[in-house]
Amino acid sequence: MKITEDIRYIGVNDHDIDLFEGQYTVPNGMAYNSYVILDDKIAVMDTVDANFTQQWLDNIRSAIGDRKPDYLIVQHMEPDHSANIVNFITAYPDVKIVSSAKAFSMMKNFFGTDFPDKQIVAGEGHTLVLGKHTLSFVMAPMVHWPEVMVTYDSYDKVLFSADGFGKFGALDIDEEWACEARRYYIGIVGKYGAQVQALLKKAAALDIRTICPLHGPVLTENLDYYLGLYDTWSSYQPEEEGVMIAYTSVYGNTKKAVMQLAEKLEESGCPKVVVNDLARCDMAEAVEDAFRYSRIVLATTTYNGDIFPFMREFIHHLAERNFSNRTVAMIENGSWAPMAVKVMKGMLEKCRNLTYTNTSVKILSALNAESTAQLNALAKELCSGYSTPQDSAVSQNEPAPIPKEQEQTVMKKYACEI
Repeated sequence: MKITEDIRYIGVNDHDIDLFEGQYTVPNGMAYNSYVILDDKIAVMDTVDANFTQQWLDNIRSAIGDRKPDYLIVQHMEPDHSANIVNFITAYPDVKIVSSAKAFSMMKNFFGTDFPDKQIVAGEGHTLVLGKHTLSFVMAPMVHWPEVMVTYDSYDKVLFSADGFGKFGALDIDEEWACEARRYYIGIVGKYGAQVQALLKKAAALDIRTICPLHGPVLTENLDYYLGLYDTWSSYQPEEEGVMIAYTSVYGNTKKAVMQLAEKLEESGCPKVVVNDLARCDMAEAVEDAFRYSRIVLATTTYNGDIFPFMREFIHHLAERNFSNRTVAMIENGSWAPMAVKVMKGMLEKCRNLTYTNTSVKILSALNAESTAQLNALAKELCSGYSTPQDSAVSQNEPAPIPKEQEQTVMKKYACEI
């Protein structure tokens, strides 16, 4: 694929992978991106996963013909990008390796050598002249490994962004960018928002017309959209107004409360309601939704003096990724000693700028008049600030039970969203 007159795409698509990094489902596979810059001197930007050695080397030969590359630029040492360094050197023994000092230390861990006779150590602001193309190196530690750097080509105005602006999915699949880019960012990079913000400030000083990430498509149009999303995600601000409900339910009573709440929220004018059954949804998608929307409801049972395991795992993921700047509501269920609200708040105590609703719902085994009134009050509080459809005010009366066939329809309507 021709990116500019001198830059070619030489990456590969992986449709055999089931779990990326051993945990993220990737139904549409993964792309391992690599690029070559053709000038007086030739630079190859990163290698690919070990399962695609020959295909990648063939792509290089197709792009450069009988010429020999002068430089291999290693921006990131995760094996899906660095596994073929030794194979590349075997094929092109005269090549020099350009990377950060920390990356060379990691190479010794991975390969038993840091290639001392081939090293060109890049630092902040260092440049490499290929001819008309001059490459500048920008250090990006902890985005999301400590050795990461990105590379800017001032001639074609291209930012080679390492794992930044990447997404799940192979490049031969046509799908929306934001959905899988969001799940990728929050799952993999989300903990390091401060470091991403620092990199965005450096990038703001560059004239960028194309972004070439190590995963996902090359970005060439409407770059403000992608940069804006990264700014939102890395500053932990909600991307959309709406309510995300995450729940676990053992015998169905917590689920019934959640479904009633979801119906009330829609009736009351909430712009978006998303419900995730944490025992059945992909956990990464549930975490993605939590960071996407402005308000969240956590609904679970007291379980062994704690909370249900799927909810504990979910909240752990939120706290680990610096969950912040949200309105949080809670529903607890317990037959004799409900304590889920106390446990959940304890797990979130290190998260910043969380606003808890005045109303919490306490269910004693099953909804009754008192807990239903709390549920209705919570719906009203969560929808405050949203325009309410006429004559759809939240009732304080106990709602009629949802018929079983209607409940199934509602669950399908509120299925986990990608």
